[in-house]
Amino acid sequence: MKIKFCGAAREVTGSAHLLILDDGTQILLDCGLYQGGDDDGRAGDDSPITGFNEKWQFDPKEIKCLVLSHAHIDHTGRVPKLVRDGFPGKIYSTHATRDLCALMLMDSAKIQESDTERYNRKKGFDEPERAPLYEMEDVSRTMGQFVSYSYEQWFYIHHNVRVMYRDAGHILGSASVNLEIQEGERTIRLAFTGDIGRPNRPILDDPLPMPEADYIICESTYGDRDHESAPNEIEHFMRIVHHTCVEKKGKLIIPAFSVGRTQEIVYLLDQLWHAGRLPKVPVYVDSPLAVNATEVFINHPECFDADIHRYMVENENPFGFNDLFYLRSAEASKQLNESRQPCIIISASGMMNAGRIRHHLLNNIENKRNTFLIVGYCAPNTPGGRLREGAKSMHIMGQFKQVLADVETMDSFSAHGDRGEMADFLNNQKGTCQKIFLVHGTLDRQEKWRDYLLEKGFKSVDIPELGEVVDI
Repeated sequence: MKIKFCGAAREVTGSAHLLILDDGTQILLDCGLYQGGDDDGRAGDDSPITGFNEKWQFDPKEIKCLVLSHAHIDHTGRVPKLVRDGFPGKIYSTHATRDLCALMLMDSAKIQESDTERYNRKKGFDEPERAPLYEMEDVSRTMGQFVSYSYEQWFYIHHNVRVMYRDAGHILGSASVNLEIQEGERTIRLAFTGDIGRPNRPILDDPLPMPEADYIICESTYGDRDHESAPNEIEHFMRIVHHTCVEKKGKLIIPAFSVGRTQEIVYLLDQLWHAGRLPKVPVYVDSPLAVNATEVFINHPECFDADIHRYMVENENPFGFNDLFYLRSAEASKQLNESRQPCIIISASGMMNAGRIRHHLLNNIENKRNTFLIVGYCAPNTPGGRLREGAKSMHIMGQFKQVLADVETMDSFSAHGDRGEMADFLNNQKGTCQKIFLVHGTLDRQEKWRDYLLEKGFKSVDIPELGEVVDI
């Protein structure tokens, strides 16, 4: 058996890992969109990811089936292109992942169609036209190939391969992918962590350790650091809210992914509002996808932890309070940029390289009264990544802007486990795991994560390159 690393190799996004069995059967784990540059890997540099989203490390027609870990676009965003390019097989996921993909992939198609139309309208006479990676009709066809399963249920995807999803506690429906592969007299136990969630976080159940495995494909996003603790997190957040909305009388703008991060922030605000701690300012969720995704959350209480179930006894809707407003229309979003009133705005995307948040960035970054609060990882070449690194000026949607607003970061809101939390998640694997392959991380963080794991007693840890093939 072989593993070919076809995405998220020494990069955080673009998850895709190909299993090639001895009989030639090809099974793909995840099929994510690269999200890292202003053009999302289309062109513009000499790195291996240039044009990543438009080309394959394999032939889609030869893939037998696709197994998804969770719904985030960097893990699922190229699935409709896979189908468009000839993939004929089944797409396996958890039930909640399927429901979220139905929203997120359609939203991705709409964005691509809109961005492509805008580019072609404005391009130079001698520049070639672009086409979207896929369109909405491709998403409709894709959803017909989904087959969903519950956690803790073994199912066969090939006569010699069975799979079980186990709750990874990252976002709604997220899972580690646990495979048992029979090759002759040999049984190979392979585990893919997907994105490892965090214990003791709001809304979702804690991540569960995977069954013991021989080989593990493991994420590395925060392999070099530990997050801020929960009590400090809330007080830190309240200081930012008070300073921005009360003292400066400005806007607190929070770029947040529509699925997971947005709901966690809204739940926290709901609790603070009911406790009387939140200033009397309106809170806006400015993302149609986030509005729809919140409805999916409400429909999957089986993924919730005991704390939110107890909270819902007194507050039936943990994602709604009197000062909270969900915005769908573009017109309502534009009015926020014209308003001078203090408020909190939560808008997608989290890396600030797509969606309505770009307009909020354009219209608010030069106002000293405002604060941009970054609450998770941002790839270095995205607007969010540049703000994290302390940029003093930047180009936004073709305009040059100075960074005059305050910029704060709180990685404790991340849905990714930190170094210690991921090590705890893997702790039961020390006696059986022969090798760990690190993916989903920048090389500098992966190298520190590798050294940390070796110090913790793991036998062998590799950092594969894009396109690398290893024998198992």
